[in-house]
Amino acid sequence: MDLGLRGKVALVAGSSKGLGRAIAAELGAEGCDLVLCARSAEPVRAAAEAIAREHGVRAVGVAADVGETDEARRVVDEAMRAFGRVDVLVTNAGGPPAGAFEQIPAEAWQKALAVLLESVLEFCRAVLPGMKERRWGRILNVTSITVKQPVEGLMLSNSVRAAVTGFARTLANEVAPFGVT
Repeated sequence: MDLGLRGKVALVAGSSKGLGRAIAAELGAEGCDLVLCARSAEPVRAAAEAIAREHGVRAVGVAADVGETDEARRVVDEAMRAFGRVDVLVTNAGGPPAGAFEQIPAEAWQKALAVLLESVLEFCRAVLPGMKERRWGRILNVTSITVKQPVEGLMLSNSVRAAVTGFARTLANEVAPFGVT
């Protein structure tokens, strides 16, 4: 299926394996040049090389822990150096540890917020000006079905991913007039 993405640049977080890698591969199949990021350098580099080879696109892998301050912005800076823009942003991160509210220390809440919510905010802050200027952009936030129906024992994921969904819906309304969905 041709989604009209040939020649676009896509940044996919958490893309060295699993769902993120599958998304990156599909975007590559659609003709997008890619920036993949994940915490471990060798797996993300290997994923980028494999997708580039398989689909005949350009792809770079960037090692980054987006739960750390300024790492999302650094990934976008790398994308800008490599391709000059980001047209499609896919935010994606693994789930935080399971547990009930009274079992979860404050530090675990802070880490979940940093990885799942704050990284989304920082990626969006970094890519939106260019998308708005070009009057075209796509932002996809990978969350979980738990945003609609919480799963017992997944307090952190249920809570923080719902915040991402609320943010995404609100942001969509704000940036739609600029051709960003």
